[in-house]
Parts: sequence; C-alpha cells; structure tokens
Amino acid sequence: MNDAADRLAGVRAAIAEAAKRAQRRADDICLIAVSKTHEADAIRPLIAAGQRHFGENRVQEAAAKWPALRAETPGVTLHLIGQLQSNKAEDAVALFDAIHSVDRPSLVEALGKACAKAGRQPQLFVQVNVGDEAQKGGCAIADLPALLAAAKSAGLAIDGLMAIPPANVEPAPYFALLDELAARHGLPLRSMGMSGDFETAVMLGATHVRVGTALFGERG
Repeated sequence: MNDAADRLAGVRAAIAEAAKRAQRRADDICLIAVSKTHEADAIRPLIAAGQRHFGENRVQEAAAKWPALRAETPGVTLHLIGQLQSNKAEDAVALFDAIHSVDRPSLVEALGKACAKAGRQPQLFVQVNVGDEAQKGGCAIADLPALLAAAKSAGLAIDGLMAIPPANVEPAPYFALLDELAARHGLPLRSMGMSGDFETAVMLGATHVRVGTALFGERG
C-alpha cells in the first residue's frame, strides 16, 4: 500500500512541477493509471491511495475485472486507451467513460450506433498517427478533418485528440504537433504522455497523461 501511495505521490508531484513550469494548473491535468495486464490486487492499492482514473487496452480484459472493482469503489473513471474493434463498440460504450482510440470511419459509424442505442456517449478522443507509422493505429493527419466531420454526422461529440509518439525519439515535437492540431480544430483535450515523457507532455499542453510503469512499478 505504501509503495503505491508513494509512487502516486511522486507522479502527482512531477505533474505539478511540470505544470508550474508551463504556467498551468496541475488540477487541469488528468492522471490515468494504465492498469492493463494488472490484476485487481495490484490495482486496489492505487485506488486506496486515491487514484480514480484508470486506463485499459482491451474491452474483454476490462470487463473481467472492473465491474467488481467499481462496485467496491464508486466514482472510478475508466478509459479505453487501446485499439477498439468496431464489433466491440457496444461493449466499450457500456463499460468505459472515455475512449481514446477513435481512428477510422468504420469505428465512428459503429460508435454512433452504439451510443444512440445506449443513450449515452463516453468522452471521445481521435487518435492521430503523428509519426506516420505504418504499424501504429491512429488517423493520418491528412484524414483528420474528414474523420471529425464523419463523427459529427454520426452524432458524436469529439472532445480531444490522442497520440503515441514514435519510440526512441524525442517526443516533444510530436506533442507540440498534437497540441497544434487540437487547437486548429477547436478541441480542448489532448491525451499524450506516458511514464517516460509525461512531464514533457504536460509542458506542451497535455490534459490527460497515461502512466503505467511509474505507478505500478517495474514487472519482476
């Protein structure tokens, strides 16, 4: 428990310091604890330490562990940060409070139908492939205006953009690019930054950072 609380306090302090340097309010940055692949027993200490936003990569994995955890602690907010298959759209809309990986017209169509059927809409982010990487999910920068228009036509409100910069390169230019794209399209939220670079992301406009290892520790 103390380890989890100490790690959480350390990450929050680092976010606060980065926000201060950028003349931002730390309260404006949402820390998402990336709990993918972690069992409930590893998640509970962070919940006990006060963490309330958690991120999962897979609908099926989240469905297996979060209903029970949420029953124990009302007020948890669940974010889908991994790729979403269109045929899982209904399940995702039912389970998650935010979806960070909207990236193609077929998924927009499926989410539009699922949200209409459920009578609710999670907070939605369009994932942008800022590094133009063939193996990575995300909408191409050139396709972003059309995808945002398709979402509007499907009755979906897009709140922000998400990106994962290429590995092993300086992330700052990619964070700055996502910030500029979000501003250009009038979107208030930017989901960017992970354990190794969240402070840089905060200084460049992140409103949501997705932190796993720094909160859960290295795997033994």
